[in-house]
Amino acid sequence: MRILLGITGGIAAYKAANLIRAFTEQGHTVQAIPTQNALRFIGKATLEALSGTAIDNDMYQDVHEVRHVELGANADLIVVAPATANFLAKLANGIADDLLMNAILASTSAIYVCPAMHTEMWQNPATQANVATLRARGISVMEPASGRLTGSDTGPGRLPETADIVNFVMGQKPLSGMTVTVTAGGTREPIDQVRFIGNSSSGRMGIEIATAYRDQGALVRLIACNIEIPMPLGVEVIRASTVAELDQAMDNPCDIMVMAAAVSDFRIDKPFKGKLPRGEARTIDLIPTSDLIANFAANHTDTFCIAFALVEDGADVEAVSLEKLSAKGVSAVAGNSIGSLGSESSEITLVTKLGTLKQSGTKIELGKWLVEAIYKIMSKV
Repeated sequence: MRILLGITGGIAAYKAANLIRAFTEQGHTVQAIPTQNALRFIGKATLEALSGTAIDNDMYQDVHEVRHVELGANADLIVVAPATANFLAKLANGIADDLLMNAILASTSAIYVCPAMHTEMWQNPATQANVATLRARGISVMEPASGRLTGSDTGPGRLPETADIVNFVMGQKPLSGMTVTVTAGGTREPIDQVRFIGNSSSGRMGIEIATAYRDQGALVRLIACNIEIPMPLGVEVIRASTVAELDQAMDNPCDIMVMAAAVSDFRIDKPFKGKLPRGEARTIDLIPTSDLIANFAANHTDTFCIAFALVEDGADVEAVSLEKLSAKGVSAVAGNSIGSLGSESSEITLVTKLGTLKQSGTKIELGKWLVEAIYKIMSKV
């Protein structure tokens, strides 16, 4: 694994030497990027000797190679240790004023941040707000250890021990090694070259599910259908627009398939060429699309498949979900009502052959709950 190790300017920067050694001994390749202030605490020669790679934090060196993009793109994951209060503030606000920050902002890899600072700085409301912002974006922020700090004072703010950081970054998680595909958003079927019919979906629920699976250690493929909100870091993103494109993107083996996308039930039989002129009445023939999750479940019997069911307001969500569980031949159905569309909060009724579970909450909360619930169900099947 290729690890990009950011080192910022705190007294704990010297501990980065042990962290580089620990990662390389596990067989990982480490590219260190110390900030200018970090080099006041640890020498470039030490970092180069331990990592076996050249250290150059000059943003304007070899500009034609676009190094900040290359460094970010080549990293499988990014670790920043130690992370100062200044760094947390810059990352939370997207301030790209050095090579490290530019590389991070140019990357889509998972990010692990290990803060180290005096207790008062760690507990300051500004720092805590920045940490909350980073965590909300899917960045993993480790709690600092408590103990002796630079002076005579003690308390939370100490950089955790090397073994604890390695375990935080590389530790065994419940779904480590499992492959998960999550579909999200809504498909669109062309009427002509500029118009389409489609399903209304922001993709937020699917993104939160993908993020939760990533946080549990799974290898996640997110098939995004016409989604405009930012994609989570640390997952493979595949774009699809039509039902046919989604079907093709789904044609890949996985351990878990979550069909959170709103898939068009119909497509235009013969899309018009060019742009239809205004003012002319038209008859459009619609033909049914394939039931993608039912087909996938039939062809991938070893995959745990979760379908979603959007139910009319006032209807029995559990009854409709049970009906779809049988009709589609899937492992589980997550049902919710149309009234929840566009809302930050919702209720999910999860139906399997083992029974029914219900949970209300925000989409972030429901994403985490669904992943945990499916994990428990799979362990019983």
